[in-house]
Amino acid sequence: MTTFNDRKSNLDWLIHSFNPITLDDLNKKAEMLSRIDNKYVVRGESLQKVIPEIANEFEILEIDTNRAFTYDTHYFDDPERSAYYEHHQGLRKGFKVRVRRYADADLCFLEVKVKGARGMTVKHRLPYDPGQIDALSAEAFGFAKETYSGHYGKPFEYDLKRALDLRYKRITLVAKVGGERMTIDTDLQFWSGDKSIKISPDIFIVETKSALGRGIADLSLRKVHERPTKRCSKYCVGMAALGEVSKWNRFIPTMRKLNLITGISMNHGVQILKAA
Repeated sequence: MTTFNDRKSNLDWLIHSFNPITLDDLNKKAEMLSRIDNKYVVRGESLQKVIPEIANEFEILEIDTNRAFTYDTHYFDDPERSAYYEHHQGLRKGFKVRVRRYADADLCFLEVKVKGARGMTVKHRLPYDPGQIDALSAEAFGFAKETYSGHYGKPFEYDLKRALDLRYKRITLVAKVGGERMTIDTDLQFWSGDKSIKISPDIFIVETKSALGRGIADLSLRKVHERPTKRCSKYCVGMAALGEVSKWNRFIPTMRKLNLITGISMNHGVQILKAA
């Protein structure tokens, strides 16, 4: 039998297990801008075990014969790293502001994420000029401010600047019935200034998106003893691993699963995680 390690240099074992669905049909089925998310850090061998069952229930997004898409994301935060620390502290009124370019689909959006009732993630999007991806335009900042203030009923007082860059490949699955979605991310790379980290292709971040947080994909993953990973924000993990913040204890379990921690060093009196 061919093992995952024999085939991990490509994603054929994953992407060719599903029937395709177009972007238009996917959005009609499950745009899922309001949802409960569960995130898992999964090894390839474990993911391979659940694919046959999931393939019976899900279809895969396909655009121009492509099924694995490159995402380029720029995250924005203030000099105090308020978005990071509010997430680290588990505040219920946290936020994220990012510009994401869907490279293969030639699309670009400003995305503002806030928290709704029962921990539900609410994402607001605005089409964005990819030529301005390195900074927030006045319109983009105004959109973020209005979204935050309108949702939480308090002023938005953050001076947002580019904080972290992220690139990865994403496979997107949508349930044939029920409006559930699942994404599988691989080949993650983080940058901040002249520092960068790359995650092993043997490790996947799987995110399930369903109305109640207990969907088909969640049940399949539980059968192979996978459980949701708390504190699995890509932004926060990247900021911690690159030494851009001074507190990161809540993300240590996730970073160990991602093989990001090999030790701890000191840099100007601040503890910095050392990447594998």
